[in-house]
Amino acid sequence: MSERGKEVFIGIDVSKEKLDVAVRPTGEFMSFSNNEDGISCVVDFVKQFFPNLVVLEATGGLETAAVAVLADKGLPVVVINPRQIRDFAKATGKLAKTDVIDAHLIARFGEAVRPELRPLKDQEAQKLAALITRRRQIINMITVEKNRLTTAPQWTRKDIQTNIAWLEKCLKKIDNDLQNLLKKSPVWREKDSILRSAPGVGPVLSMTLLSNLPELGALNRKEIAALVGVAPLNRDSGLFRGKRMIWGGRAAIRSVLYMSATCAMRFNPAIKKFYERLRLAGKLHKVAITACMRKLLVILNTMIKNRTQWSPVQSQKLS
Repeated sequence: MSERGKEVFIGIDVSKEKLDVAVRPTGEFMSFSNNEDGISCVVDFVKQFFPNLVVLEATGGLETAAVAVLADKGLPVVVINPRQIRDFAKATGKLAKTDVIDAHLIARFGEAVRPELRPLKDQEAQKLAALITRRRQIINMITVEKNRLTTAPQWTRKDIQTNIAWLEKCLKKIDNDLQNLLKKSPVWREKDSILRSAPGVGPVLSMTLLSNLPELGALNRKEIAALVGVAPLNRDSGLFRGKRMIWGGRAAIRSVLYMSATCAMRFNPAIKKFYERLRLAGKLHKVAITACMRKLLVILNTMIKNRTQWSPVQSQKLS
């Protein structure tokens, strides 16, 4: 509740150069540079309203510095998926798009939807997330270069091979940096040990969850599945019953979780048995593996919540 007795919601539209700040319901608007000085001015501007919620879109990392400073100053900041804003704009008939309109729309979204505040990443978690992202980028580049190598003429093969060798060297350094970062934090070491005790969970999934899912262990099974985007959603209307599908959530986590679930279907007795039961029941492979991803995530979430190592006997209870 603001000092003036009214609820105040602030929307910040983020771009590379600017931070456009809109206040609801007063309608005030200010624009600041997206740099250290500008972010400091944003904090001073926002704090005077004692806001109930400060909402920003996830914009590929452009919002990271502003979010970190706002959170550090104790402001109730939440980062949301841009798709939610686009869908909200369509639902309210706001099809025009400018920086001013977007900022006011984000503030209006905060007031109408009131997204739940989530634990924000601390500085080390942000560093871990950045390293994980860079690791994924390097792996993609190695894959692209290896694909090129298969059809490359002899005059360019040596250059491609040199580039692959350099990228693999970079990947090795990233992996070393990730391991060193984990070793520095006793809390992360404990969580990493718990996660990797489960068959099918390797260092990549463990580090991805630690860096990109700070909510792990703090939410219930339904909430964590919905947050990652592995919970099937209804598509019904009247008498029509559509197929349940997954969408939204955190795609970066889902892609790593998919690979781990594939491995767990072979080496994790609980996941293997679960997959085989679904297939015998006539479920498609894609449906079954998505269910395995959800089951594995729920098990890991409960293990972190209870600070419990993997146990084959308790795995059914944990899920």
